[in-house]
Amino acid sequence: MQEPGSNEEIKQFACTKFKAEFPIFDKVDVNGPFTAPVYQFLKSSSGGFFGDLIKWNFEKFLVDKNGKVVERYPPTTSPFQIEKDIQKLLAA
Repeated sequence: MQEPGSNEEIKQFACTKFKAEFPIFDKVDVNGPFTAPVYQFLKSSSGGFFGDLIKWNFEKFLVDKNGKVVERYPPTTSPFQIEKDIQKLLAA
């Protein structure tokens, strides 16, 4: 795993640094033989030049109300940069 902190340390960091006011789940494997099922689905449904690996923290997946992966964003993409895409899905 890339993130060395405990689940509690990660939650505190996210709330302090990013002002997170949403549920933060415990860390899970996103690659390898113990990949969490949700990440198996997300990676297999998105394809593109990202391939089947998550390469770094903060990679993002946008999923529509039907569970279809609509877009996959690199870690360098800010949540604010995808706000337009989110608004478009919410309006659909």
